[in-house]
Amino acid sequence: MNICVVGTGYVGLVSGTCFSETGNNVTCVDIDEKKVERLNRGEIVIYEPGLETLFTRNIEQGRLHFTTSLDDGIKNADIIFLALPTPPGEGGQADLQYVLSVSKELSAKIDSYKVIVNKSTVPVGTADKVHAILSENLDTALFDVVSNPEFLREGVAVNDFMKPDRVVIGTDSERAMKIMKRLYDPFVRQGNPVYFMDVRSSELTKYAANSYLATRISFMNEIANLCEKLGANVDMVRQGMGSDSRIGKRFLFPGIGFGGSCFPKDVQALEYLADAESYDFRILKSVLSVNNRQRIVLFDKLVDYYGDELEGKNLAIWGLAFKPNTDDIREAPALYIIDKLLEKGCKISVFDPEAMDNVKEIYGDKITYCDNMYAAAENKDALLIMTEWQVFRTPDFALLQEKMNFKVIFDGRNLFSLDYMAELGFYYSSIGRKVIH
Repeated sequence: MNICVVGTGYVGLVSGTCFSETGNNVTCVDIDEKKVERLNRGEIVIYEPGLETLFTRNIEQGRLHFTTSLDDGIKNADIIFLALPTPPGEGGQADLQYVLSVSKELSAKIDSYKVIVNKSTVPVGTADKVHAILSENLDTALFDVVSNPEFLREGVAVNDFMKPDRVVIGTDSERAMKIMKRLYDPFVRQGNPVYFMDVRSSELTKYAANSYLATRISFMNEIANLCEKLGANVDMVRQGMGSDSRIGKRFLFPGIGFGGSCFPKDVQALEYLADAESYDFRILKSVLSVNNRQRIVLFDKLVDYYGDELEGKNLAIWGLAFKPNTDDIREAPALYIIDKLLEKGCKISVFDPEAMDNVKEIYGDKITYCDNMYAAAENKDALLIMTEWQVFRTPDFALLQEKMNFKVIFDGRNLFSLDYMAELGFYYSSIGRKVIH
């Protein structure tokens, strides 16, 4: 099939690359000329494990193309995916200007039947808006508008796309349904379901799924905070809860809050949608409130430890990305902590395997960027762990003790055993567990 993907952000690039891997001819369109030049040179523009191999192979085999011309992208396309940004606008409402603008352009360019697919996360009713814009200039026989939300987890997005738990497609058109089924058949050969439903239900499904997962995270963070007050161990509580088949083990790990491009934005957008319908979605308000507080919980622990003597402290931070296996720092808890520490006059050295260039664009020379995790810890009064990269899980503690001024660790991801930290003689403060003195 001939596919056009409009937008080469995270979703667009992963989707386009994976569609080409199953033999489709894919053209990705983006208005950023420099980005398109890099992609055409075979340079990957995001870090995502496994993506570069597929990206390179499909460019070399002539199935994956990049252009700034929308006309070239859609010329022979059977399907046009809109994988465009929908950033939070005023009050948390998803900003649809890019989706609607491209739809307006398409309405003047389409001259044969196309399936127009909203791949971006968009509010309920967006497909209707896109349909209305296209209908202004086009006979409705020339297109169908379909909702096909993505459920990609950064860090494992290629696997999620190639072997999806499920595919959700919203359409009432038999013609579009057949085309979308044919497109996704290679991805669900093991029997995972493709759910066809009405468009509005498919649009809401994405928001409902992400908001529920965010709710689980915030709930466990509340439990962790209560554990600290009651003298319980959240690791034990989590295991006891997760073994219940009605609950399950996933998304029960406490920490320093959720970040990234999806959860914060999608929870806000769903809350906005509810408010617009005069429905008080109280759980979502609590989820956001808990998360805002949890993002700076390590700062509160530092204040408890140092009191009013934070100014001038030399601190190391391991991890900047909002989660491991990505360079994405959108809504990353580390950034909120860095802001608070800089306000207090702390000196900060950081290390992250992938995200430091992105952080450098924000902070410049306000913080120090190190080549490895031990260089970041050298001559530091304390270490803060913000992202659970695998490389941080089993450090050389003898070397770490040698490098640091004091054996003090604040761990926002509960990477280390309490008993082992006690054996090594560290002051160790984590989330939802007793402090080791």
